[in-house]
Amino acid sequence: MSRMGWCAGAVLASLLAASGIARADVKLPKVIASNMVLQQKQVIPIWGTAEAGEEVTVSIGDNKATAKAGADGKWSVKLKEMTAGGGAVEVVVKGKNEIKLTNVLIGEVWVASGQSNMEWSVAASANPNEEKAAAKYPNIRLFHVRKVPAVIPQEVVLDRDWSECSPETISNFSAVAYFFGRHLHKELNVPIGLINTSWGGTAIEPWTPIAGFESVESLKSIAEQVKAQQAKPEGAKAGAGGASHLYNGMVHHLVPFGIRGAIWYQGESNRGQGVAYEQRMHALINGWRSVWGQGDFPFLYVQLAPYKYGPTDPQFLLPQIWEAQTKVLAMKNTGMAVTTDITHLTDIHPKNKQDVGKRLALWALAKTYGKSDLVYSGPLYKSMKVEGNKVRIEFDHVGGGLKSRDDKPLSWFTIAGKEGDFVEATATIDGNSVVVSSDKVAEPAAVRFGWDQLAEPNLMNAAGLPAGPFRTSR
Repeated sequence: MSRMGWCAGAVLASLLAASGIARADVKLPKVIASNMVLQQKQVIPIWGTAEAGEEVTVSIGDNKATAKAGADGKWSVKLKEMTAGGGAVEVVVKGKNEIKLTNVLIGEVWVASGQSNMEWSVAASANPNEEKAAAKYPNIRLFHVRKVPAVIPQEVVLDRDWSECSPETISNFSAVAYFFGRHLHKELNVPIGLINTSWGGTAIEPWTPIAGFESVESLKSIAEQVKAQQAKPEGAKAGAGGASHLYNGMVHHLVPFGIRGAIWYQGESNRGQGVAYEQRMHALINGWRSVWGQGDFPFLYVQLAPYKYGPTDPQFLLPQIWEAQTKVLAMKNTGMAVTTDITHLTDIHPKNKQDVGKRLALWALAKTYGKSDLVYSGPLYKSMKVEGNKVRIEFDHVGGGLKSRDDKPLSWFTIAGKEGDFVEATATIDGNSVVVSSDKVAEPAAVRFGWDQLAEPNLMNAAGLPAGPFRTSR
């Protein structure tokens, strides 16, 4: 080609690009990629961008769907549901160009989110060398979202790729997510996809979409503030503390990738809100379920561990967060892992993430996957009855019977009358209940259990799962 012809071609290409006529290749979000796991037994959403009006076909073998890109270049399809088994598949996305995604598995997909205890890596947890060496699970796949706050919901982000779980890839991945997924993988014998989107030190509000704030009357003002900022984003600074900013930058671009559910470990940064944290949890869960459009998918979370927050922190503030987290169990398809027995009072990041992940997995196995023979929770307060100068406490989830973890007298029970301070109490197991009393309280009216930020009580069930902290009143 002559120099003149080349220049003319370049000018024409530039004009076509400027006019929007130039070809726009079919593109996919980063979460849809080779090595991923697609959620089984539900329709499979695949989406992306292309030239306006371009027809795009997505296929997994004979499972095909076609869509036409809209004026904004966006397109989406839903493939028929598939079932785990049969090995890896290839996903072909074809428009004017073709994309082939290889080594794709069909299985169970979970999103893991929260602050530092969810972000906490396998390398920093208990027995790191042994755990890394044993992490040879090619059918567990990992996707680690980058830390990117945003004022406006982001459709496209610079992200990592899916990878097979191996000693080389597991080191910096979320320990709680990995141990959760590993337990599911062993019990279900299906591929597991884990999407980790977490950030240490963050509060719950940045993870919550507008729809979540709008779902809770007391938080609607936050929704209005977020809307106002998004209406005039010029000059607004994105940060890890801004309401909805982490949802916008670290969750939105994952939607509507097919998932089974979510696991959550957060609350340390919100402990100042005490029992009001319950409303924040409602907003987060409602919001994620709303934007994902998959109904009331399972949302499992970790109750915070005891920790010595310091002399300026009220000793009962953390117990109020525990109470808020317990109350969230009233929401459909939720579950809570109690951790009062696997903590370290001077380390806000307890190293035993193995049991945390396993306890979350027990909830999933029992409530999501129908393993009815499992004990999946420790004892949770059910009711109280005054019997003379004693109080009888009944529990749900006694799991074959109540026990003392260390075979010592039950600890961290206190009792009070209608007025007066709570005093240390004697507590004894009587069948599936606990009888609480003190010679200092003749007419008891209320009981507390584990109601202190330093409490590591020893009540558990026969399955070895600890009882959750509670107060009967005031």
